[in-house]
Amino acid sequence: MILLISILGSGKVGASIAFLCVSNELDDVLLVNTTKEKAIGESLDIASAIPENSKFSIRGTDNYSELVGSDVIIIAASVGVYTKHRAENMDFQVEMIKEIAEKIKQYCPSAIVLLVSNPLDVLTYFFQKISGFSRFKVIGIASSLDTSRFRYYISEKLSVPQSSVSNALVLGEHGDSMVPIFSGVSVGGNPLFSMIDSRETITENVRNYWRTLRTFKSRSQFGIAKNTFDVINAILKKKEISIPASIVLDGEYGEHDVAMGVPVKIDQNGVSEIQKIKLDDTELSSLKKSSQKIRNDIKSVHD
Repeated sequence: MILLISILGSGKVGASIAFLCVSNELDDVLLVNTTKEKAIGESLDIASAIPENSKFSIRGTDNYSELVGSDVIIIAASVGVYTKHRAENMDFQVEMIKEIAEKIKQYCPSAIVLLVSNPLDVLTYFFQKISGFSRFKVIGIASSLDTSRFRYYISEKLSVPQSSVSNALVLGEHGDSMVPIFSGVSVGGNPLFSMIDSRETITENVRNYWRTLRTFKSRSQFGIAKNTFDVINAILKKKEISIPASIVLDGEYGEHDVAMGVPVKIDQNGVSEIQKIKLDDTELSSLKKSSQKIRNDIKSVHD
């Protein structure tokens, strides 16, 4: 059975995700953009990366009715570029996500939805509430990206390959209150805490990774594209992947009615399990502050 991946937003991130899906022969891809010419242009470019023997295709449109039949929908759309923090365009982004939620609900109510637009956790929350979709089928992809950045900075700090870093996780907000989880990390089989003096510098580096990157290029694209592709691949190939991702919580980690990054297992049906891991007191306190930050942002939109 031929499936369909639909990607809303044809900017750098959306196009990069589409490229990975097409070049790896994952599925047919539909690029949807408010500017039709942008979607068509990117699809024409990416079509040249389709392997010779692939049965899949890519096309671009501005017509949401073509979402019918989509198994996985990725939301990478944005009303503007943020420069100071991920929530600076929040009100406009929330209005956008509400409109998108209504259209997806109309045309493909059984799809699994992956969000990568910012502010990630706030948009994940509003999409789930407006669409009425199961919270296990509305997944914000960002904490796995933050985890990749955490692993990178540990490897840089200790001058070791990233492959020697195990059990690195970043939870909470995809924003300035994100919480790198140091307590479970090991490097070459040894506890990370035995190798570093404090967690402050690495935490700040992880939280400011996007700012550092933007001193050298306009915005990130490849990291989030690969992390999103890995989830799409797991869903469509009926595999299981364990990552941190944003999901609306209902008691997990003591949190209700808020979306934030937590460890999950994802399979062909969406989130199959929200995993409970042990955190130290500092991490628990930081996670509580992070969830409150997200909740305050959600409430500010309501107001």
